[in-house]
Amino acid sequence: MTAKVLSLRPRGTPSLSGLMVLAGPGLTAVNHVIIDRMQSPVALIPELAGHLIAGGGKRLRPMLTLGCAALLDYGGTRHHKLAAAVEFIHTATLLHDDVVDASGLRRGKATANRLWGNPASVLVGDFLFSRAFELMVEDGSLRVLKILSSASAIIAEGEVAQLTAQREVETSEDRYLEIITAKTAALFSAACQISGVVAERGPDVENALESYGRNLGIAFQLVDDAIDFVSDADTMGKDVGDDFRDGKVTLPIILAYARGSEDERQFWRDAMRGKRVGPEDLIEAQRLLGTSNAISDTMARARHYGARAMDALSGFPNGPARRALTETVEFAIARAY
Repeated sequence: MTAKVLSLRPRGTPSLSGLMVLAGPGLTAVNHVIIDRMQSPVALIPELAGHLIAGGGKRLRPMLTLGCAALLDYGGTRHHKLAAAVEFIHTATLLHDDVVDASGLRRGKATANRLWGNPASVLVGDFLFSRAFELMVEDGSLRVLKILSSASAIIAEGEVAQLTAQREVETSEDRYLEIITAKTAALFSAACQISGVVAERGPDVENALESYGRNLGIAFQLVDDAIDFVSDADTMGKDVGDDFRDGKVTLPIILAYARGSEDERQFWRDAMRGKRVGPEDLIEAQRLLGTSNAISDTMARARHYGARAMDALSGFPNGPARRALTETVEFAIARAY
């Protein structure tokens, strides 16, 4: 099963190195903002927030803000605070998600809710949302405020939609795509689009960057949902099959259910209701995902959205920035964590 999925990945080893080099100087400034703004006289706040912020994340979303600014040859510094706001929004959603999912592991480390409890995690998440909005207001652009505040609302709607779809194995593929576009892709698209605003490049450029980020975010989530069944805690930072045990209806399950026999469909219904979530049931789920080509087709869809993300960059001059953003798409599809 694992070998079959890995064979679908592009040859070579795409990485974030190009984006990291591109964003490097700006990312140092962003990190200074993050460290400064997560401080509080209430000691638990920086302690808990720092546990997650310093917990091994790649800062992908703020790096996208910086990378898109470089693509536009923007020479100012406004995007530093805005990239920090993007990271605060992302971190706040992770804190809240781990509470909702009762997660115990993230990026290979114990989650904040496991260490400090659910109430502290929720409240510190609220604190980080507030810090993000402070940074937006300080920027002074109503356009930026609209983009990022709308993204925050859409993310929350997506999380609620996912919660209501949990264990509903007959969720349609279209509905699933609506959910991941909201809960994951909205922040990717906003992180990219705001660079077009600060660079004052107009609606066409903004729309191209928004499209790049949105399609990248969809591809990113599709890969996440596929590798939940084929990776492990060392590479994913969480246990294999966590989504399966939590009753999260993702695209691989939607496809396997739609293509299965009645007995196979009954297995998925029982599994999503929490009746078949033992180790042997996960093995059976992996088998059914393999025989139905559900994982390979999920990866094919990820490549489709990845291609759309790269197409959105076609109007920009070829150069280090465009190549780095293109390789970021390739990395999102080829990664194994």
